[in-house]
Amino acid sequence: MAAFSYQALDSNGKKVKGILEGDSSRHVRTLLREKNLRPLDVELSGDTSKSSEDKQRSFLAGFTRVKMNTSELALFTRQLSTLILSGLPLDESLQAVAQQTEKPRLKAMVLDVRTKVLEGHSLAYALGGYPKVFDGMYRAMVNAGEQAGFLGVVLERLADHTESSQYTQQKVKSAMVYPIILMVVALAVITGLMVGVVPDLVKVFNSRGAELPALTRGLIWLSDYLINHGLITLLAILGGIIALQRFMQTPARQMWLGRLKLKLPLVSKIVRAAETSRFSSTLSMLVASGVPLLQAIRISAAVLNNPVLKELCQEVAVNVQEGGSFGKALENTKAFPPLFVHMVSSGEASGELEAMLSKVAQNQERELEMTLTSLVSVLEPLMIVMMSGIVMTIVMAILLPIMDMNTLV
Repeated sequence: MAAFSYQALDSNGKKVKGILEGDSSRHVRTLLREKNLRPLDVELSGDTSKSSEDKQRSFLAGFTRVKMNTSELALFTRQLSTLILSGLPLDESLQAVAQQTEKPRLKAMVLDVRTKVLEGHSLAYALGGYPKVFDGMYRAMVNAGEQAGFLGVVLERLADHTESSQYTQQKVKSAMVYPIILMVVALAVITGLMVGVVPDLVKVFNSRGAELPALTRGLIWLSDYLINHGLITLLAILGGIIALQRFMQTPARQMWLGRLKLKLPLVSKIVRAAETSRFSSTLSMLVASGVPLLQAIRISAAVLNNPVLKELCQEVAVNVQEGGSFGKALENTKAFPPLFVHMVSSGEASGELEAMLSKVAQNQERELEMTLTSLVSVLEPLMIVMMSGIVMTIVMAILLPIMDMNTLV
């Protein structure tokens, strides 16, 4: 069976669209009529090509561009794990999840995964057609769960991990909302003063013919510049940012930026805590799901964002493959926190590596959360002081010539 997109008319003459599984377009049309729908168009994709093979290739190519955000992935994983743990067969579980999905492209993706499962492929293989949705860690855990016969339990762990990541991201974003709003409002007020108020005052000062203080002259120059060249400057800054991002896309420059992040005092602490938490939590889940340690290290290294740490973790995998100790290999990198290295070594010695990795992940997440909370708590009053200082400077630049005029009078 394959997934077909359709357009049909309901009993009220309203056009409806959706995705439906069937053996052929004729079968889908029959199913639509059984639902009291009058089919208008049924095809594998929106491609207007007459070749069914071209349509199928285009349809499947469209699948590879399907994306899920963190909340959607967490919901999909949680629904699937719940259904499988309740004893429902995998194909029926996927069918039920597809029926609960509202977005047509996501529904089509789930139905396509179900089709591959019905054809005899494993779930991990079926998910491999969507690498942008299900990364290597996700597919490796699903594969291990299928082989061990604990797919529901593994999916439940994945759901917990995804929901935890979503919670952390939302917390960081929520913490940054107030400073961003404060900065935008302050910039709007300053720009309004510079563009709307200062030019009117300049006319008054010029009519008096008095010599203006240096601070006032500088304010007038900045106001004139913003009025005449402000938009061009803004576009130039945005263009420079985009050009810099593209310039830094090469592996060598990314590596240089990764090294720089690991050297800057505050940034280094945040990056190391975030990457260590990501690496240890991923590794813990993979090991707990039955993935071999060597493969788990390589998969966990691939989910890191910093290219320097990613390369060091790949070297750790090589050392472990050659028979070395995991803890000793991590220690030789001199890139991870000492607590992480010590707990990994203890876990290796005691045979409780999974538990130790889980504790390290929780510890690093707490440390990262505390660091970000402290940073935001310092950033808020600092921004208030900075913006207050800028506004006060503008006000002083306006008041100084007025006070001089009063003195002359």
